[in-house]
Amino acid sequence: MMDQAQDFLDESEAIHALVKHLSDDQMEQETGFKGWTINAILRHLHIWNMAAYWSLTEPKKFHAFFKEAMAGMKGKTSMRFFESDYLDGQSGSELIKTWRDFYQKMAPEFGAADPAMRVEWAGPSMSVRSSITARLMENWSHAQAIYDVLGIKRQNADRIRNIVMIGLNTYGWTFKVNGEEAPQPVPFLKLTAPSGAVWDYGDANDEERIEGLAEEFCQVVTQTRNIADTGLKVIGPNATRWMSIAQCFAGGAEKPPPPGTRSINTES
Repeated sequence: MMDQAQDFLDESEAIHALVKHLSDDQMEQETGFKGWTINAILRHLHIWNMAAYWSLTEPKKFHAFFKEAMAGMKGKTSMRFFESDYLDGQSGSELIKTWRDFYQKMAPEFGAADPAMRVEWAGPSMSVRSSITARLMENWSHAQAIYDVLGIKRQNADRIRNIVMIGLNTYGWTFKVNGEEAPQPVPFLKLTAPSGAVWDYGDANDEERIEGLAEEFCQVVTQTRNIADTGLKVIGPNATRWMSIAQCFAGGAEKPPPPGTRSINTES
């Protein structure tokens, strides 16, 4: 299986282990992500997993779904209502099973496909490898809110290197979506992986650099943490501005969560 497809499957299984024993009441807990419940997060992940799968296997079905989705979503709040309606309000253990059954079917399909083949998406088309990596990133980032509300310290694996690469590759996009020119040079990254390995990216630079835990870099670029709530060492104006607005996902410009608003629930 393509590495990224296996990584997506492994991350999805880690999330499943997190939620599989939750009661229906626990699944209705509001998280730190814009008040979304755990149910709402899983619906969101499942629906866009399906969309990615259809873009690979049934492009016409993907286009029909996307047209329906755009008509049904007029804002961030209405996204939740559309997704709930699309799944007939599925929730709790039934939703968990539906979501898991689908991603277990989906991952091998991506794993067996030509990694370079182009598939459609909301914006420009992308490679199969990029598509499943994007699904890994979104599932990983949204799951952080579930870990947080449950008061569980996440045990990451080195598969988050995929997310580090998305974060680095969207350096220019972060500035563009905010109406700015991307300043050069791109900061040097020196990140410590969950395994303890050190990952270096770019040319060594003492004036523009970011050092620290890879998982915290991933949290910042996916906007699950404010840079002020991490231990990352940020040096230089380019690095400082990047980390203040970092956004590795598509769509309009989004502001990172305010300092102190996304953290592990210590009262669980």
